[in-house]
Amino acid sequence: MEAIALPTHIELVHRASKLAPVLTEYADWNEENRRVHDTVIEALTEAGLFRLRVPVANGGYESDAATMVAVATELARADASAAWTVSVGWITSWMASLFPPEVRDEVLASADLRTCGTLSPSATATPTDGGYVMNGKWGFVSGAPHSQWQVLVAMAPGPGGDPWPVMALAPLSDLVVIDDWHTSGLRGSGSVTTVADNVFVPAARVMPLVSALSEGYDSGRTGIYGAPLVAAAAASVSGLAVGMARAATDQFRQRMSQRGITYTSYTSQAAAPVTHLKLAEAVLLADEAEFHAQRLAGQLDAKDAAADAWTIEDRARARADMGRACRLAQESVDLLRRASGGSSIYTSVPIQRIARDIEAMNMHALMQPETNLELYGRVLSGLAPDTLYL
Repeated sequence: MEAIALPTHIELVHRASKLAPVLTEYADWNEENRRVHDTVIEALTEAGLFRLRVPVANGGYESDAATMVAVATELARADASAAWTVSVGWITSWMASLFPPEVRDEVLASADLRTCGTLSPSATATPTDGGYVMNGKWGFVSGAPHSQWQVLVAMAPGPGGDPWPVMALAPLSDLVVIDDWHTSGLRGSGSVTTVADNVFVPAARVMPLVSALSEGYDSGRTGIYGAPLVAAAAASVSGLAVGMARAATDQFRQRMSQRGITYTSYTSQAAAPVTHLKLAEAVLLADEAEFHAQRLAGQLDAKDAAADAWTIEDRARARADMGRACRLAQESVDLLRRASGGSSIYTSVPIQRIARDIEAMNMHALMQPETNLELYGRVLSGLAPDTLYL
């Protein structure tokens, strides 16, 4: 059988860029309705952008981290909520790819595959004949309104009897979806709550979370699936921050020559020296955010290619790079938001939405800049990390 050529980095970034008009068109609708419009989901699916981290054997692309960062940047430049939904799909489809082939064939085979999930073990998994019974709920399940499968993380009895986290795969049709996503930022991401009420999951679709958190180069996991989960997830989302910073710059530059600075002699904001200073500073902050996102992606891709082991310091730096990209991007956006004038508070001006979206991203527990900075500094100081999520 002749091998099918996979889309290149350049091709996938081009596909993402071409979707900007439709993402921009529905960005306000997404905000108002608190989920991504079906038209946008269909366009993203048709472009194959949900399949970047799906195995080639299951119709995916097994794209590298550099491609994820670049594609996420382009998507977030148009609409952060849609981009966020895609990035979460990359993380959860990557997690699903760690299961045995027969499970992957069941979960990942659909051409319109979309997955969702979170990393928080906010439910219980009780052993029963042939599998586990899940009970509990998961918040912040981005993309659930359009997904077919969810990665569930729950606490189950470990080998020694003490509870430990497991991850499982369940159809969304087995869960109850609660429409409770009423937020200030990333409103269009549809990050609702899902509930399991005595949901049976076969044993083949359950595995210890530590298997994903640990690297797997020496246990049969190869290529992009050999990396530790948190590093892979960090690379999946870091490009979003860069894209939001670029979006703020785009919006600011479009408006600055069309408006003056009230109560001054400047009829064009573009002519004012203070504008030059703020714009240059904001662009350089975005450049710095991009450096950290690309460094993280480069580290991930190099280790995946060489099956090189991850040290604790490597893992901590991956989280630090993600957190730094988020922080620098927010600083860039905030600088331009404050320079955008009173008219920018109208909901018709996109920079106010971008500012709320990047703030929401910085508040995510895994991406919170100070938490990641503390973790990296702790490891650099010779102390053991105080988290499993590394």
